[in-house]
Amino acid sequence: MRKVLIRTAVICATAAAAVAVTAFVVRRRRRINGRWARAGAVLKELEEQCATPSEKVKEVADAMTKEMHAGLESEDGSMLKMLISFVDRLPTGDERGLFYALDLGGTNFRVLRVQLGGKEGRVVNQQCEEVSIPQDLMVGGSDELFDFIASALANFVASEDEDFHLPNGKQRELGFTFSFPVKQTSIASGTLIKWTKGFNVNGTVGKDVVGELTRALQRQGIDMQVTALVNDTVGTLAGGIYDDNDVVAAIILGTGTNAAYVERADAIKKWQGPLPNSGEMVINMEWGNFRSSYLPTTDYDHALDAESLNPGQQIYEKLISGMYLGEIVRRVLLRLAVEAALFGDNVPPQLEVPFVLQTPVMSAMHHDTSADLKVVGAKMQDFLGISNSSFKARKVVVQVCDIVAKRGARLAAAGIIGILKKLGRDRANMKRTVIAMDGGLYEHYTIFRESLLATLKEVLGEEASASVLVIMANDGSGIGASLLAASHSQYLED
Repeated sequence: MRKVLIRTAVICATAAAAVAVTAFVVRRRRRINGRWARAGAVLKELEEQCATPSEKVKEVADAMTKEMHAGLESEDGSMLKMLISFVDRLPTGDERGLFYALDLGGTNFRVLRVQLGGKEGRVVNQQCEEVSIPQDLMVGGSDELFDFIASALANFVASEDEDFHLPNGKQRELGFTFSFPVKQTSIASGTLIKWTKGFNVNGTVGKDVVGELTRALQRQGIDMQVTALVNDTVGTLAGGIYDDNDVVAAIILGTGTNAAYVERADAIKKWQGPLPNSGEMVINMEWGNFRSSYLPTTDYDHALDAESLNPGQQIYEKLISGMYLGEIVRRVLLRLAVEAALFGDNVPPQLEVPFVLQTPVMSAMHHDTSADLKVVGAKMQDFLGISNSSFKARKVVVQVCDIVAKRGARLAAAGIIGILKKLGRDRANMKRTVIAMDGGLYEHYTIFRESLLATLKEVLGEEASASVLVIMANDGSGIGASLLAASHSQYLED
């Protein structure tokens, strides 16, 4: 009898344990399923809010064209500055001599020299160096930033060899590509309107940036004159036209973004004084500051903007440029980690650090074609401190990258279409129309680039898009600045 009772007790205990285990498994499965349901809901919401169907792209393009017209009417007529560049004489190919360029447009700057040989020799020789700007100088004082740049330029000049020839008695001349909003007062002077792209240098806004650089060069003992101040996009346009006469506009898609194009001088209603003899003028749009109710934005975008150095400004740039795409993805992943425990029960501390996920890393994950998405796993471990991520979580990461990148690419395409509409180049049977493109985002982020090009074809249509060609203008801003220094040389009358 006692054995029977013991056996019964054991059976009951085993059954109870089995029930408990089953209940635990069921609860765990429900919890996991609940997490993935929440993750799915977050993804669905993101996809819906970032949607850019053809009609949306057309609406954004139309809004861009409208703002272009308004910006040409008056100085304060539009959120687009539509800045007059004072470049009405673009390179012809006849330029000769040694010219320097300084290209300041992001976290790095470049110094460049070219030897030009006219139509026969073209660019005979060129050399270039790239220098990283320390983070503290991007938010420090004006003298400190320009002294750092002038010092690098002094070292570069000192390395000039026999392949470059400066005639006796002539001063070195430099084209200064400065890719921040400037109120241009002449071809070689302009006051800074505001800093963008993560810069917030004290003591420069409202001052002539050529004067700031010139004084720094003098402190370094360099005898060099700035003969052309240009935006990076204007420089890219000049370099593009030097190579292809059908170039009508230039776009930068890199750390930041901007556009410039050739406008009829008589269409610039805010122009004061006699019109240029060429009848044309290059307009620096500063399109990063474009905004419209048609732009598809999310809570992630609004929070990013509110916490940025320039809240309420550069809205378009914050949706499409390399400075911000990775950060948008990080914010989405952080929400997924908090609300759906995408990477486990604890939120990875690194994921809470702003801008820890940069766009090149996002691109590498987005382009991962391995069966187990091992690149995604490796990048998350290296940059976000997330180890042992599940395959399902990695797939979600790729989905987020895809949604954010393609929204940016399609909105960038909408801006280009807006320019084509303004120029009357958005219809079928138009003459060959070339857009010169520069910037690492477009060059290296393949999915972004392919999405942009596909959107142009989709929205313009087969016939109209057949006449539109986007070409890479590699180092366009550097070469272009040196070409504009040549075409505006103080020795042209010699």
